[in-house]
This record gives sequence, structure tokens and C-alpha cells, in this order.
Amino acid sequence: MAAVPVAAPADDNRRPGLTNLQQRLSRLPEGALAGIRRGIEKESLRAHPDGTLALSVHPKTLGSALMHPHITTDFSESQLEFITGVHAGAGACLDELTQIHQFVYRQIGDELLWVGSMPCDLPVDETIPIAVYGSSNVGRAKSVYRMGLGHRYGRRMQTISGIHYNWSMPRLSNDDYFALIRNFRRHSFLLLYLFGASPAVGASFVAGREHRLQPFGGDTLHLPHATSLRMGRLGYQSDAQASLSVSYNCLESYGTSLHDALTRPYPPYEALGVLNPGGEYNQLSTTLLQIENEFYGTIRPKRVIRPGERPLHALCERGVEYVEVRCMDLDPFEPVGIAAATIRFLDVFLLHCLLTHSPPDTPQEIAALARNQHLTAERGREPGLRLQRGDDQPTIAEWGAQLIDQCTPIARALDAAHGGREHADALDAAARLLHEPQRLPSARVLDTMRAAHGGSHIGFVTACSQRSRQLLMQRPFDPGVQERFEQLARQSLLEQQRLESGDTMPFEAYRQHYLSPERLTA
Repeated sequence: MAAVPVAAPADDNRRPGLTNLQQRLSRLPEGALAGIRRGIEKESLRAHPDGTLALSVHPKTLGSALMHPHITTDFSESQLEFITGVHAGAGACLDELTQIHQFVYRQIGDELLWVGSMPCDLPVDETIPIAVYGSSNVGRAKSVYRMGLGHRYGRRMQTISGIHYNWSMPRLSNDDYFALIRNFRRHSFLLLYLFGASPAVGASFVAGREHRLQPFGGDTLHLPHATSLRMGRLGYQSDAQASLSVSYNCLESYGTSLHDALTRPYPPYEALGVLNPGGEYNQLSTTLLQIENEFYGTIRPKRVIRPGERPLHALCERGVEYVEVRCMDLDPFEPVGIAAATIRFLDVFLLHCLLTHSPPDTPQEIAALARNQHLTAERGREPGLRLQRGDDQPTIAEWGAQLIDQCTPIARALDAAHGGREHADALDAAARLLHEPQRLPSARVLDTMRAAHGGSHIGFVTACSQRSRQLLMQRPFDPGVQERFEQLARQSLLEQQRLESGDTMPFEAYRQHYLSPERLTA
């Protein structure tokens, strides 16, 4: 069935009234709200009970990190990533995420799943283990890519963890998704403010690095009004990528921007070289981006790829399938890192981004949005802090209240589609937080660190991680679920063996073929 345009037309008011939003809601195809689908990807470091990074290899009882559909690793061998399936409701999505946690905890001995976005106590940079995926060409490429990330940005930065929220709605066009993305980038400051939970970090994270953090406790640094250091200058930032001005005006402009970054040599990376003097791989390529996933952003257009296919090719050939929200911190007060109410707020928020007028972006606006992100991440709870919105400079509370007010009919429509009033409740809770910044997760983190852990970030997150482990281990766990995950682990190991035994192409030939510019477009 053909996509039906649902984004606001260009002649709508920039900050529409409720009547306009209700009209747009009424134009949605029948069943669209009930057809929303979501999934979660959640990263967590494995840590020892004393808050230091676990340097052990990925447990074999978890299966193959290369082939398992739900349990893999991210940058580090010590950094687990859990991937749910696609779900019609927030509850079902959280249930699966909980089951994955329960299974993993039964396989990792006394290790903890670190529940904070900023990392546990880290060793020196070069001893943080890079993820290993076996001897196949695909597996080796994944490890070499991570080696490149380590050289380009440092291994410490890659140990930061978060939640990625994948979201789709039926019958949306590419233009609909890109309109949503543009508005998301304009308004994502609100998510950092409401849900940011990383205002502090252990001193080991910035050892030997320039920073503007202030002492908080013996082993802890912070910014007093920060919401999410993960999304600020200490987090997923890159001087090289700062030179990019990626346009989200349409699939073509986005694809052109990314194609340039994937094919343009970058002198510092050319100096590093693909190989080191000993003949080992430093990185996959010397271009500004090695592969598509290296591009940092608060949200991405995505499509499921076919085996061996480049993501950009899949996107340009078959269009956007879903969006990936990437700016959510782990919530240390929630056992699995995110609450059901947060998921429901995200659904409301994403629909607002879709249904309100979304003018084309400009290089000037892109620069302003980057400044807004850094201001909110590093100073978001500062009284009277103002952001840039065109020629206007509203406070976060003022702008946020306008957005939440506009979301009211959306929450009601979602509750009508799903029953109950859980979306309206999530919106009401967010509205209260706007005017009670002392109750924000970032403020609660600092207050709890100060009151109960001597100002220690490591001590605080260790305690939260131990509590989460205890709660998850105490919950009922169906033996059938245990058996299913054990079977998935065994099957994934067999699939990796088959892949490795079937590889005949030399890795260098594979690398050159995979990275050839022609494969981005054909």
C-alpha cells in the first residue's frame, strides 16, 4: 500500500494550536496509531562488584556476539548490547528486555551490568578490550572498525552506554520520516532535560584529558547543572565530524552528505594509515567515516539491511523503514535502564515531531541546534538558561511547556487507540518535571551521590547496579524462556562456525570490496 503523507503542510503555523494538531491526527490512516512499532537496543558495561571494568571475554554461554539476534557486544568485549524484537506495546517491549537481562545475569557470575551511561572505573585506554567477533571476514571487519574508533576518538569515549529507541508507523513516506527527524533535532533538548541522567563521571574517564568539569567527591567530577554529559562535549563528539553539516531535508540530501563523508579522505586518518608498521590493521579506511554507523547523531533514519549490503545503499534504494533515537541515557533508577512511562512519552513526542510543521533545515540552524544540545547537556538545569529558536530565545521551561501542551491531543489519541490513560499520565509527569527541576533524574543522581555515597559516582552506580541485579534475579523467570535463550546461544555459535568455514576470500580483498564507493549506490 502506498505511503500517505501525514506531516504538516508548509503553510501551517510553526507553533500550531491544538485544533491544527487534532486535524492532522484525524488525517492519519485508519489503524496508524495502533500500528506503531518500537524496539530497544540497550548497552551496558560488565563491571566487577568493586566498580572496575570486567576484562573477561564475552561469555560463551551467551552465544556468538556476531550472530545472536538479541545479545551482542558494542565497542568493547566488556560492553554488552541487548536488542529486543519489534513490539506493538511498551509493556511487551520492556518484558522482553527484562527477560534478556534475567538470562544474562544467570551467565555472568558475580559481574554487574553497569546501569549508568558514563562508565565504571576504567583501566588505561589501551587495555580496554575491543570486541572480538571471530575469524570470518565480517567478524574481523567489525573488530577492525572498532580498532579505528579507538584510534580516532579514544577507547574511553566508546565505553559510554545508552538506550537506542527504534520507532516506526505504517505508511509513512521518506519525506514524512525526514520531517519527523528535522523536528526531533529541533526539540530533542527536551529529552535531554527530562531524561538525562549523567551529570557526573568517575575521574578515570578524563584522566590525561582537558575538561571543564568540577570536583564533586574524591573520585568524581561533574557539572552542577548538567543533565547528560554523555550528550555534551565529553560524550559522542568528534572534531572531524564537526566539519560535517548533514542536511535532513530529504533522503537525497542526507544520502549525499553521508556519501561524501564515507568517500572523502581525512588527512589525520591518512597519516594513521590502514595498517600499522607491523602489518596489523589500524582502521578500515582513511576516510572521514569508516562506515555509516560512525556518524554520530541524536537520531538516524534506518532500514534493515540484507547480508553484505551497505546501510546507505539499503536506505537510498528502499527508503526509510524506521528511525533510531540515540540520545537517551540509561536511567540508573530503573532495573533495565528505561521506564514504561518514558517509552510512552517518546511515542507521544515522536508523533508530535511528525505531525507539526517541519521547515527545511539550514547550515545556520544546524549550528544553532548543536549549541542548544551542548547547553542543555552541560547546563540544562541552570535557572533561566535560554536556547536559540530562530530569532527567539526561550527558556527550556518555556519552550518545553509549549511542546508538552501541543502534545495533549496526541496523548489522548494514543490512549484512545490503546486503552487507559497511560500516555496522558506520562505527559502530565513530564509537565510537572519542567517546573520541579530538583526531581529530574540528573538532579536525583547528584543528590543521591552526595547523601548516600560520599559524592562518589562509582559508588553510586555500583550500588544501583547491585540493586538492579537483585531485583531482576528475584523476579520470576520462566524455565521456557531460559531454554529458548540457551538454544539461541547454541544456534548462534553454530552459525558463526558455518560462516567462518565458508569464508574463502582474503580479508584485504573483502575489505576493499566492501568499502568500494560503488557499493554505496549499487
